[in-house]
Amino acid sequence: MTYLLKQTVESISESIRFDSSLSSPAADMPFGKGAADCLKHFLDRAAALGFETHNYDNYVGEVIFGSGEPFAVLAHLDVVPAGSGWTRDPFGGEIEDGRIWGRGAMDDKGPAFCALYAMKALKDEGFVPARTIKLIVGCNEENGWACIDHYKKVATMPEVGFSPDGGFPVIYAEKGILHVRLHFPVKNAPFTFFEGGESHNMVCDRCEATPRTLAVTRARAMGFEIRNKKIVSHGKSAHASTPEQGVNAIEPMLRYFEDKSEDIKRVLDCVFRDKYGLKTLRDETGYLTLSPDLIKYRRGELQVVCDIRYPATLPLSAVTEKLSEMGVKYETLRHQEPLMQDKNGTLVKELLAAYEAYTGEKAQPLAIGGGTYARALRCGVAFGPEMEGDEPVIHQANEYITLERVEMLLNIYADALKRLTK
Repeated sequence: MTYLLKQTVESISESIRFDSSLSSPAADMPFGKGAADCLKHFLDRAAALGFETHNYDNYVGEVIFGSGEPFAVLAHLDVVPAGSGWTRDPFGGEIEDGRIWGRGAMDDKGPAFCALYAMKALKDEGFVPARTIKLIVGCNEENGWACIDHYKKVATMPEVGFSPDGGFPVIYAEKGILHVRLHFPVKNAPFTFFEGGESHNMVCDRCEATPRTLAVTRARAMGFEIRNKKIVSHGKSAHASTPEQGVNAIEPMLRYFEDKSEDIKRVLDCVFRDKYGLKTLRDETGYLTLSPDLIKYRRGELQVVCDIRYPATLPLSAVTEKLSEMGVKYETLRHQEPLMQDKNGTLVKELLAAYEAYTGEKAQPLAIGGGTYARALRCGVAFGPEMEGDEPVIHQANEYITLERVEMLLNIYADALKRLTK
């Protein structure tokens, strides 16, 4: 597999150079030019390796290997915005210190190319799959899954497969995902401007406000940056499914104004101090997480977009009942049902075997708060690329994937595909 490592690394680096975050649609480019160019790059590389490819209207692409009953590998090429705090070019694809640096390296361009070159390795060794391997790469995973909706309209989604967009050893369960916008009226607001956050699924790392009266000493004591009459709070980005790995810049900004408004205190009580006990909900897949990721002051109210990941065995009503107790107007922006698969099923067992064969570790399947394309399948799980003990880099500044991890993914994905399609 070493002979393919250099090609894989180069392809990942090239792909990172496309800013494939969601941008304004253009002609035949529903998610913007960057995403469309990135998809073309991926499919061109696959075609050069001798695979049949399909581009479904720049929503989603597909690479075909073999024949028979289909088996899916579902990855994505779109990324969240770069955010702040980078010490390297987020779209540079720099290869240095044994790592490939840039937005998408780990989530999910790196794993997507590892799956592609794993298929190439199997092809080179003469393996003929008894099933049609469909490597499906979407361009809207981070913002609503319109790519998957489109694929289901123009092609046939396999029933079984995995997504290289979670963690090892195998992710058998994923929490439900609920994005809501809460509307908090603020009377006599002590600010004229208040805004923060870049994406509904990234912990806010920057928040700005313009106080009606600026308390310079207090603002500096709280660590704020002061620009003319505006104050700026800095945090640390993280994936919204693991908000504890980040530092939310919205909270200190709200605390700055708390003593001037009971309405601001109410916002803090609801979304940060958990007065109504949302974060006490739990099951075998873990506790509910609540991440307030976007905030805007508009027309006399603070609008807060929250990312909620709720335990997989709980009904949605368990969450909405708690939200209703707040007595705050809210609207549902997005909802995805939880995922639960059989821990002892063939899919999970074969993937665990592939993981154990490479690592020597006999492991058990896990549950996560993240949401992957595995939910698009009747029987789907997430499989890599993260491992326990990894530095958290997904949706954070200075995202990277190590060359060692790339080589590991090539080997494990090739073994897994062989086991599941022989």
